[in-house]
Amino acid sequence: MTQSHPRISKAVIPAAGLGTRFLPATKATPKEMLPVVDKPAIQYVVEEAVSAGLDDVLMITGRNKRPLEDHFDRNYELESALEKKGDAERLAKVRESSDLATMHYVRQGDPRGLGHAVLCAAPHVGHEPFAVLLGDDLIDPRDPLLQRMIEVQERHGGSVIALMEVAPEQVHLYGCAAVETTADADVVKVSGLVEKPDPADAPSNYAIIGRYVLDPHIFDILRKTEPGRGGEIQLTDALQQLATDEKVGGPVHGVVFKGRRYDTGDRGDYLRAIVRLACEREDLGPDFRTWLRSYVAEEMQQS
Repeated sequence: MTQSHPRISKAVIPAAGLGTRFLPATKATPKEMLPVVDKPAIQYVVEEAVSAGLDDVLMITGRNKRPLEDHFDRNYELESALEKKGDAERLAKVRESSDLATMHYVRQGDPRGLGHAVLCAAPHVGHEPFAVLLGDDLIDPRDPLLQRMIEVQERHGGSVIALMEVAPEQVHLYGCAAVETTADADVVKVSGLVEKPDPADAPSNYAIIGRYVLDPHIFDILRKTEPGRGGEIQLTDALQQLATDEKVGGPVHGVVFKGRRYDTGDRGDYLRAIVRLACEREDLGPDFRTWLRSYVAEEMQQS
């Protein structure tokens, strides 16, 4: 018989990073507010959480992150101006972000790593399982990864991480999982985790991407976790303890994702994400694809 586990209702979005890879653009603008076509990256992430049924969202912020709060708040002056102009389409877009979810905010203070950022959510989350969504990873809404992870967690309990197969030479950029197969083709049991290993030491080429569904016991472990790679408190190190001792917080499973993912944490991938999403838009795609084909053809001729 399938065991019943508490329903997940809360999402945590760490957004306290400095965005140094995008300087100078992020000197005064949070990296999460950089536009992907015509919406900030962070809005895509909140929309994903809401689509999975998580409408209680806690954002972990830091200094200079006030624009995040402003974006998900009402802007009465702007709304009034759009109403007077009769611009119903843009008015709906402006109100969309403020109506998405019940938003909460807490400051991380010291940037001590992802594990510490997640730990900041403990008073809000309490003793419930919860989801963590990293803003650098945008998951295409046509590939409902988070919903699948929640299903796996509700069936097995414990924690669930999102995994993708990557080229062996890219393993050092990610946390990496040692896995065992299960009866479900897209689900593996995680027996160990290593943060950014050398390719020769990696247990597999299954890399952790920025989606987690976590058992609340993770907080007890994070409180005792010493700084690891980079001098930061690593969430991967805490999950490693859960994976090797199921008596504390249950097992760790992984959902192997083969869908569309847009990495906005890297400048090159950020640009590719914009191109891909713009090409797929009904309002922008036809004209943009025509221009893109012409541009590529000209570049090929010149080269």
